[in-house]
Amino acid sequence: MPSKVSCLYLLTVVCWASALWYLSVSRPSTSYGGQMTIPVRKAPKANKNSTFSNIRTRSLNPHDFGYLINEDKKCEAEPPFLVILISTTHKEFDARQAIRETWGDESTFPDVRVVTLFLLGRSTDGVLNQMVEQESQIFHDIVVEDFIDSYHNLTLKTLMGMRWVATFCSKAQYVLKTDSDIFVNMENLIFNLLKPTTKPRRRYFTGYVINGGPIRDMRSKWYMPRDLYPESKYPPFCSGTGYVFSADVAELIYKTSLHTRLLHLEDVYVGVCLRKLGIHPFQNSGFNHWKMAYSLCRYRRVVTVHQISPEEMHRIWNDMTSKKHLKC
Repeated sequence: MPSKVSCLYLLTVVCWASALWYLSVSRPSTSYGGQMTIPVRKAPKANKNSTFSNIRTRSLNPHDFGYLINEDKKCEAEPPFLVILISTTHKEFDARQAIRETWGDESTFPDVRVVTLFLLGRSTDGVLNQMVEQESQIFHDIVVEDFIDSYHNLTLKTLMGMRWVATFCSKAQYVLKTDSDIFVNMENLIFNLLKPTTKPRRRYFTGYVINGGPIRDMRSKWYMPRDLYPESKYPPFCSGTGYVFSADVAELIYKTSLHTRLLHLEDVYVGVCLRKLGIHPFQNSGFNHWKMAYSLCRYRRVVTVHQISPEEMHRIWNDMTSKKHLKC
């Protein structure tokens, strides 16, 4: 009789083969090119997705989306030192698998508990939703809320992660929010920046801090209408490609968002919430929001690198892992 492991492996292969066949077929794009999507919201079911009892009843942004897929037991056994929230899309199967097999592997550091989660909204393509559901049943590391998954809803996706940490993993010490095309130097992050043997920080937020203002050119990807944000300067904010914060900040940002007008630029919006909270993000040059040519010594000094393909992720991870004995 085949073992449980071999059956799981066979199921995984079948799922990935189906994914590759499905994505090879020419299909209409599901990307959203307008302003922020306003999904049709369902009335929340009693208790099932309740989050906090002490929030004012009239919210500007109630964020009452139900969970379509949830991993609410992830932190029950033991509170993790670090929760990793990875913003991803339905078609990024290869990227998710590459992360699972490299820097996002929860078992890499036996003495430091890490929880890895992939965040998604709902696709307008039912087949993609079914494929993500199957993937979730295998790996149990996906959370989906009932809003349309699109670029202009990235803010909702990040708030979903904040809500999840505050609701189901509030005793974690730190949270990393990042994207699926980011390589993370976990040793640098955990042992040089966060340092598990030291007292946990509170109201802590760090990453690549940007000081800028809104772009009024409608042709820009980062266009910000004046009526949505009339100020000439943004508050300091961390690039959404990767930032780290103490877990207490997750609840603070989520609660603040309920009474803060939504902006479609996720990292700017988090900065607006931080300003309301009086939390100043710390600059850290180890967070890179651009692509960087690989060299062992250079990547040993960073925390994050942007625009890394699944193939590159495996190659970088294998090289760094096999050459730990070498000095720079």
